[in-house]
Amino acid sequence: MTEAASPAWPQLCASLTQTFPQFYELEPEGPLMMDLGSDGWLLEVKPEGLVVCQYGVALDEVMALMSEGTAEDLGSDEVAKQAKYFIQPAVSKFRPLLLQSGFTEETEITDEFVAVTFARAVDAENPAKVQDLIRWCRREIGGMA
Repeated sequence: MTEAASPAWPQLCASLTQTFPQFYELEPEGPLMMDLGSDGWLLEVKPEGLVVCQYGVALDEVMALMSEGTAEDLGSDEVAKQAKYFIQPAVSKFRPLLLQSGFTEETEITDEFVAVTFARAVDAENPAKVQDLIRWCRREIGGMA
């Protein structure tokens, strides 16, 4: 259910990578990613015109923490539930600010990770406004100038 890339994506992508050299791509023509500080938050700009702030944890990390010293087989539902509990303090810190700023919250659960995402649509044809939002996210969540 991937949405179509904005026609303005190539220009926006070039503008953002020039302004923010910290951006990286996991796949060609895919979303741009950036770490927001050392706390584990990620910033993602998607080709369909979304800015996403997300915080998550790999399920294998949670499983290792939960099963330390025990040999019990943990069900994936239980691990995902614990992962959601594990990430709540970091998410709760920024939830009110992100929601008040027009982001919408979702929880994403896969076989590999659990993440809470906050997404906000942007106008890909207005790079200056997208850059302002990225600066705001870096300042408010990442503690960066």
